[in-house]
Amino acid sequence: MTIEDIVALMAPIGRAAVAAAEALARADAAQKDAALAAAAAALRARSEEILAANARDMKAAEAAGLSGAMLDRLRLDPARVEAMAAGVEQIAALADPVGTVMAEWVRPNGLRIQRVRVPLGVIGIIYESRPNVTCDAGALCLKSGNAAILRGGSESHNSSTAIHACLVDGLRAVGLPEACIQLVPTTDRAAVGYMLAAMTDSIDVIVPRGGKSLVARVQQEARVPVIGHLEGNCHVYVDRAADLNMARAIVMNAKLRRTGICGAAETLLVDEACVATHLAPIVRDLLDAGCEVRGDAAVQAVDPRVRPATEDDWYTEYLDAVIAAKVVRGVDEAIGHIARYGSAHTESIVTEDPVAAEKFLGRVDSAIVLHNASTQFADGGEFGMGAEIGISTDRFHARGPVGVEQLTSYKYVVRGAGQVRS
Repeated sequence: MTIEDIVALMAPIGRAAVAAAEALARADAAQKDAALAAAAAALRARSEEILAANARDMKAAEAAGLSGAMLDRLRLDPARVEAMAAGVEQIAALADPVGTVMAEWVRPNGLRIQRVRVPLGVIGIIYESRPNVTCDAGALCLKSGNAAILRGGSESHNSSTAIHACLVDGLRAVGLPEACIQLVPTTDRAAVGYMLAAMTDSIDVIVPRGGKSLVARVQQEARVPVIGHLEGNCHVYVDRAADLNMARAIVMNAKLRRTGICGAAETLLVDEACVATHLAPIVRDLLDAGCEVRGDAAVQAVDPRVRPATEDDWYTEYLDAVIAAKVVRGVDEAIGHIARYGSAHTESIVTEDPVAAEKFLGRVDSAIVLHNASTQFADGGEFGMGAEIGISTDRFHARGPVGVEQLTSYKYVVRGAGQVRS
């Protein structure tokens, strides 16, 4: 497409989104929830259409040689479609954040001040192969009173189009503008560039969800605020006071439940004080399950299948059945390692020592820190948010899973009785 074609396509989408956001901000909770319920029903009713569209995407993706992790993200089955529908219903069941009074107080001069949640406005979501993001992002934006402009990846275009049609069914059923949730109808990458640089009059915030190259591009080119994370280099630290069976289960789940998600563990740290009892069983569990282990000298010593780790391995987000492993001198060195090499995403400590646990939870500066739990719980649905639009590693506005609350801002409402300032 020429730049003129992109402008002709995208500019009306932006204008429609602004108008829809104004209408949506006035919608009450019951209307938004009814739209979500209708969308969930449409997802179930159109399940076969969605799966047929996904089959076309999968065939093209396999022919294009996409990685196993990317294919797993793209693949839909009846259970995943049902999970999308159930997620929409869970979002509908959440309390409406819009209009919530966050704080209120009265000044000595009688002014009554409230801090009240309001929508952000128009949210642009740019994502790659996960078609379920179409559903999650559209539903979360609707619940939080924001219009959404969705730009999915070319590899999931057929799936996203079929899912988007269900969301539009929900909007239409309750009389909300269809432009409340729009899907960019082209796979041309120039549309992404236009969203990032030329839609400042219509898009209020951009949320990227995808691989490192996509997120890096969004962060570099966007001329509006960005909510997101660049990498998920997540760690599990097995402390000297860890229960061995618990540690084995947590490490296996954190690494191998789904290797292609941002909450998958990429580095294993083991306290030198429990090397004799804990290291070999955990490492062998991973190796026997088909996971490549890249370790320091101490880890290599427990099994000849362990490959030597390089300096780059400590920084790497593999998104595959590969993990880096290192022996550290206690919780302080584990915290230091994470501070140096981590991406501020999600870290877990396994220990029965409450002092070590609280030190780790308090000093590790990541968006999510866990005690005796798998890093794969780094998910808005698991946090009771119904779903999430992504995980943020930013230190302002939103951090961690971005759900309906995190998709709002606030304004100050001040009520007086004729006061003037001296």
